[in-house]
Amino acid sequence: MMRPWIPVFAGMSGVNRAMATAQSDHSPDELAQIRASVRALCAGFPGEYWRGLDRARAYPGDFVAALTKAGFLGALIPEEYGGSGLTLIEAAAIMEEIHACGCNGAACHAQMYTMGTLLRHGNAEQKQRWLPLIASGELRLQAFGVTEPTSGTDTLGLRTTAVREGNSDYVINGQKIWTSRAEHSDLMLLLARTTPREQAKTRTGGLSVFVVDMRLAQGTNIKINPIRTMMNHATTEVFFDDLRVPAEYLIGEEGAGFRYILTGMNAERILIAAECIGDAKWFIAKASAYAKEREVFGRPIGQNQGVQFPIARAYSQMRAAELMVREAALLYEAGGDCGPEANMAKLLAADASWAAAEMCVQTHGGFGFAEEFDIERKFRETRLYQVAPISTNLILAYLAEHVLGLPRSY
Repeated sequence: MMRPWIPVFAGMSGVNRAMATAQSDHSPDELAQIRASVRALCAGFPGEYWRGLDRARAYPGDFVAALTKAGFLGALIPEEYGGSGLTLIEAAAIMEEIHACGCNGAACHAQMYTMGTLLRHGNAEQKQRWLPLIASGELRLQAFGVTEPTSGTDTLGLRTTAVREGNSDYVINGQKIWTSRAEHSDLMLLLARTTPREQAKTRTGGLSVFVVDMRLAQGTNIKINPIRTMMNHATTEVFFDDLRVPAEYLIGEEGAGFRYILTGMNAERILIAAECIGDAKWFIAKASAYAKEREVFGRPIGQNQGVQFPIARAYSQMRAAELMVREAALLYEAGGDCGPEANMAKLLAADASWAAAEMCVQTHGGFGFAEEFDIERKFRETRLYQVAPISTNLILAYLAEHVLGLPRSY
């Protein structure tokens, strides 16, 4: 529906106009309704639920099922395929609110950002085959196979190969690591080398993206080993041994896969930055409430500037990062090059959430380490985002080279 204020953008051009239009399409009331719906759902999964899962290192299946039923995990899938047809701005609001409620969206957030590759580069048949089933919850696409033990963040150095055999199949061999949710996902988005690096026509060429149906080969051509970590993150290493993948499961053109996954990676950074904002809000609210109630030496500790100032500083950092996350999401929606903004959003939001976590523990003193307060769990969970899905050091290197024009450092 055309909105009466759209013509005021007539003097703008390109991405700026698109960003202004995108902003006008998201009224505060609409986003508030989404947030309220998420909060209502999360109320059914209090701290006790997450603490139990944390002790057992168990997957939050009931929580994921509830999100799926409510349509939140199909947020970015168009309505024609049974999804909610929301924008990245609305998806970011969903993930932020999940974390602000004390829950954790890491169990399923990949189902949102992997959509970018399939939606933008998959063909009509592939979309029709998988998207309706993902939207309904019959299939889960929550595994993203990119990182390898020998290459780490050097994605162009990956060694997993996909060799074409005739017209019907690719045969895949190799290993992925830190592939989260592989045990709980039916499908995986996999990046593999289809042309040897030394034969590729360009530095980024020779990599291709496949949808892998892991149900067909689990335990035979695919082996999944869980990796126990400091947080309950359901991450794994995955081995591929002569895994046959139908040729029609190749996404887009052979050899163009690196460019395709960059789309998903920008969405990933923005959504995870939103999660960090949610974490920071949770820590700040928790610390503020405790500082008002906790009395030492006959007065609430929040009356002391030594307690007030760190909380206020954490709030300021969170708000600044929040604005960058919104800027990046708007630019993504407008179809612009949002690489710098997506990376800065992730950097600033991860720093803000970690600073808020430190502050919250310090405000609570010894109680910050007690399991029943949930702070130590959230503390461990938010620490991850200094490292994943990309190290803050790599973001700084990217900004130095591609934004500031400094010599390449790696």
